[in-house]
Amino acid sequence: MIRRIIIGGLALVLAVVGGALTFAYATGADARAMARMAPEQVLVVSQAIPQGTPVESIAESLSVQEIPSAAVVPGALTDLSSLSGQVTTTELQVGEQLLATRFAAPEALPGAVEIPAGAHQLTIELESRRVLGGELVPGDLVGIFVTRDGADEAISAETHLVINKALVTDVRGGVSMGVDENGNEVENGPAGTVSVTIAVPTAEAELVVYAAEEERIWLSLESPDAPEDGTRIVDREVIFQ
Repeated sequence: MIRRIIIGGLALVLAVVGGALTFAYATGADARAMARMAPEQVLVVSQAIPQGTPVESIAESLSVQEIPSAAVVPGALTDLSSLSGQVTTTELQVGEQLLATRFAAPEALPGAVEIPAGAHQLTIELESRRVLGGELVPGDLVGIFVTRDGADEAISAETHLVINKALVTDVRGGVSMGVDENGNEVENGPAGTVSVTIAVPTAEAELVVYAAEEERIWLSLESPDAPEDGTRIVDREVIFQ
């Protein structure tokens, strides 16, 4: 009889302790869940910011948003005080949280290139498919192909490589890196059009402007040792030889 009473008492104690532990765990889980849902204020990009933009010029392109703690990317910034004198190292996309890793000193900007003395810098806007899908970066060398339409059916359209090894100094709207909701770095696709700035000598600058105004342009990525001879004007007769 006494043994049954003791066993019953132990069972009751275990039940009470188990219930208390379960309650404590549930309460802790709720607290942890609430903590993850508690909002935090971070800076978020509200207007796209081009690569190379000084931090002093980006305030109007940012907004302060409250985001659940669980969704805040590690290193997300709440103010710009730590970035004084720096510039963006990549194009910042609308909706991404502002990270210090997206900034660097101007001299450390990836792709920064030295402009040749006496060169003209010109910007041309092209469909992304005409610019290697937007994959160009400053420092690349490009070949510039120009196609002119025939005046009528009796005159064939023609395409020719008119400029070799033009230096790319800036690309806007091309492929850039962003951050997903988990804080992982991801590649953003290019916009429908990409603006490419090139540095060329005076005579070649004239060709580029005319082609941009009157004809169609296609860019190729050209290696420094690519041969420049062996080109020809390609028309309807040549293409089917």
